[in-house]
Amino acid sequence: MSDNARAVEDTIGRLLPSTDLPEARLFDAMRYGSLNGGKRLRPFLVMKSSELFGINPDCAIRVAAAVEMVHSYSLVHDDLPAMDDGELRRGRPTCHRQFDEATAILAGDGLLTFAFEVLADHATHEDPNIRCQLVTALAKAAGGHGMVGGQMLDLIAEHETFDLGTTTRLQRMKTGEMIAFSCEAGGILGKASPPQRTALRAYAHDLGLAFQIVDDLLDVEGTEAETGKTVGRDAQAGKATFVSILGRDRARAQAEILASQASAHLDIFEGRADMLKAVADFVVARRA
Repeated sequence: MSDNARAVEDTIGRLLPSTDLPEARLFDAMRYGSLNGGKRLRPFLVMKSSELFGINPDCAIRVAAAVEMVHSYSLVHDDLPAMDDGELRRGRPTCHRQFDEATAILAGDGLLTFAFEVLADHATHEDPNIRCQLVTALAKAAGGHGMVGGQMLDLIAEHETFDLGTTTRLQRMKTGEMIAFSCEAGGILGKASPPQRTALRAYAHDLGLAFQIVDDLLDVEGTEAETGKTVGRDAQAGKATFVSILGRDRARAQAEILASQASAHLDIFEGRADMLKAVADFVVARRA
């Protein structure tokens, strides 16, 4: 995963435009918001799902970079004062604190739109139909019925009490849909069969929920040094989380069950998806 993270970071750095024109501050902020370390879990899922179908790594890593650009944009905007008002992200000042609020908004906009430019480029895949499928699937995962819609529910959760079902739907949209795209991307690139696509999406569904449960646990149990961001924000905001609803022990047990289910969905690949199965174990055990 560390090797993959470095490769993705190198690719993003190479793809992002640079200029000496007056708008250079925008590109500096885009780089700051995306070239800042991290696990790069979503790109890793893109690369490993692509390996199942023998995809050229040079093509797959462009999709991986595009996914990480969208994810980075969401973090830049999520940290804004009007959202979570974050001070730290991956151990560094958040983008709006390093630059300013308006520049951070534009940097997020720039990362989001550039991601689709990367996907639509011929270098990502020679088949325009595949490129269109990638663009459409990522747009759905990131939009109003996916990540952005989940972020809206997250804001509403500061003023309304959500039950377990609504909290699960919130996290499925906010976090799970982007993880699902990352897992399905290899299937899109490889023109996978419907059962294979279904298996990858089912894996991603359980993986995404397990990931979020652990995120909620880390917000309660983790430290700023471990997570690289301010902890305890959900409790301060009065948001319902898997931990506040289920309690720590039940939440941790549920994450382990989901990770096991996620791995089982990959049996269709007959041993070729062992690295993706290992990701499920990693997600439950992580401390950051």
